Amino acid sequence: MIKVDCHAQLVVRDADGREASLTDVVPLLALVAQEGSIAQAAQRKGLSYRHAWGLLRDVEERLGGALIAKARGRGSVLSELGEAVLRSQQLCAERLHGNLQALASEVASDLNRWLAPDVQDLRIHASHGYAVAALVTALVGDQVPVEIKYRDSADAITALARGECDLAGFHLPRGEFRAACADAYRNWLDPQRHVLIHLTRRKQGLFVERGNPRGIAGLADLARGDIRFVNRQPGSGTRLLIDLLLTRIGVDPDRVNGYASSELTHSAIAAFVASGMADVGFGVEPAAHHFGLDFIPIVDEDYYFACERSQLEREPLAAVLELLRGAPFGEAVARLEGYDPGECGTVVPLGEGWLGHVFAA
Repeated sequence: MIKVDCHAQLVVRDADGREASLTDVVPLLALVAQEGSIAQAAQRKGLSYRHAWGLLRDVEERLGGALIAKARGRGSVLSELGEAVLRSQQLCAERLHGNLQALASEVASDLNRWLAPDVQDLRIHASHGYAVAALVTALVGDQVPVEIKYRDSADAITALARGECDLAGFHLPRGEFRAACADAYRNWLDPQRHVLIHLTRRKQGLFVERGNPRGIAGLADLARGDIRFVNRQPGSGTRLLIDLLLTRIGVDPDRVNGYASSELTHSAIAAFVASGMADVGFGVEPAAHHFGLDFIPIVDEDYYFACERSQLEREPLAAVLELLRGAPFGEAVARLEGYDPGECGTVVPLGEGWLGHVFAA
């Protein structure tokens, strides 16, 4: 079985048309920031000092500015331009990561069908989440052929109902909005035919700049005229949840600056805020910490996979359940901020999942 990777990169081009990729220089810049030394950064990267300097100079020539500066008592540090380059590549990668991962999986799946036509991929259609990504990584490590497509929760559930995937990932909030959110999915699932597999409990909340300079205390602040919000796309479970939360407190979504803007993943929302293009976003906690943002918790929710009841004891779902219930995967999910894998791998009847009785605190 082959694995395909698909990575985003930025290429800078000067007035003469000469190009330089930021792919090699960005990791070097990150190491310079950590080590305070170009020589030590080069050593950690496995490069000669001369080669490292060559990479830096090549990009500096294309950009027309210095990436490295000297600071008394601190050695080499990133210039403001260097910090901007580092942020730009990170922003590029994070905003595109989910789509590129899905594309790479689709390409690998197609190639593997030619190389091993008798092997059936595990087809996962799922709302974006860090625990889902951890599962895909673990499955690939166990040599389980997997095809992942990140989609809206509603799209994932309807794909399962049509037989287009084996696992459909979606999430439901705990508390008063659970039934309203479940209504978006229940007509597509049959209690006799389908069951839920619990993946994780997680927190969703507001992403704000480190130190919260705007003084954002909660959802009501989204109605302020000086606040720019970035939203998830219509049809996503997170968009449905934020709609309900704002309606409850009497905030008209149409009056929220930026409410019509949308991004496809939690990472993209966090990247938007970290770049200064928005003041606040809404998503899961690990994304906020990954980008150095503060997180204001708003709601706890359960993330599930819906699947065919009849397939639970057959491959590849039997392998998935074994992996979910194993200690290594639980430990990997537990390392994610705001994630609780305590019920990971528990099979839940649809009726109980809609009501949330099984996991009531």
